Amino acid sequence: MAHYSIKDLEKLSGVKAHTIRIWEKRYDLIQPERTDTNIRTYSDDELKKLLNIAILNSNGLKISKIAKLKPEEMNTALTGIVETDSKFEVSIDSLVVAMVDLDRRKFEKILADCTLRMGFEDTCIQVLYPFLQKVGLMWQTDSINPAQEHFISNLIRQKLYVAIDSLYSADLEGKPKVVMYLPEGEMHELGLLFYRYLMERRGFNTIYLGQSVPFTDLVYTAKAHQADFVVTAFVASITADKMEAYLKCLATKFEGKQIIATGGQVAGMTAKIDRVSFCATVPQFVALVEELN
Repeated sequence: MAHYSIKDLEKLSGVKAHTIRIWEKRYDLIQPERTDTNIRTYSDDELKKLLNIAILNSNGLKISKIAKLKPEEMNTALTGIVETDSKFEVSIDSLVVAMVDLDRRKFEKILADCTLRMGFEDTCIQVLYPFLQKVGLMWQTDSINPAQEHFISNLIRQKLYVAIDSLYSADLEGKPKVVMYLPEGEMHELGLLFYRYLMERRGFNTIYLGQSVPFTDLVYTAKAHQADFVVTAFVASITADKMEAYLKCLATKFEGKQIIATGGQVAGMTAKIDRVSFCATVPQFVALVEELN
């Protein structure tokens, strides 16, 4: 079981620490444990409870009324809100609860409801992508264990592969070829898989190499298949200098080819590298791909 500080809860729920303390003191809604030095710590159950309270409160239910709800009444109210959610935050927080609980049914229902209302691409952009950002924050605060991360990552990976398979076309003649891969040491591929879906949906012929690809293998594949574009991602920690050196080497090896660097680590990149485009967000990537197509 994870243990969260009140600052962790603030980051993960969006509820200010001061407000959490008031809810705790006035309504006994949150019940932290105390360390020997009297510092509050919170369990998975308290995180889930706070996320659910925040959902109800942000949808107009007063805290005084929430405090009087029985567990089954709270679940009924939450179900109604999630099914009609148009603000995305509710679905995102509900996915966090499903991850913490290792609840596949809940995950599947939330995703199915969103996909029915918005379609798969918008669900990924508006719900899954922000959710994964929140999961990343939980990693940084040691608020998630490997089992929870693997559980949710595998479920999302399965959905992405099904969506990609649904786009299959036997007629790829003349389509621009794209080699997509993660550099050596990079293992977090969900973002790149989603970008693969976005490119295939827009008519690109992708050659997906996956995780931790040795540079020599990349060069061989891209040249053998005469790739028009190379797309990679930087998720794990890397210095700006090392990333710049890597991308300059990539640009040298693939003279005349367009290279797209994605992932959270490119957000702060200010270097200008010929034929290398940086896309730190999904909208940036979509705009660039539609321009290139």
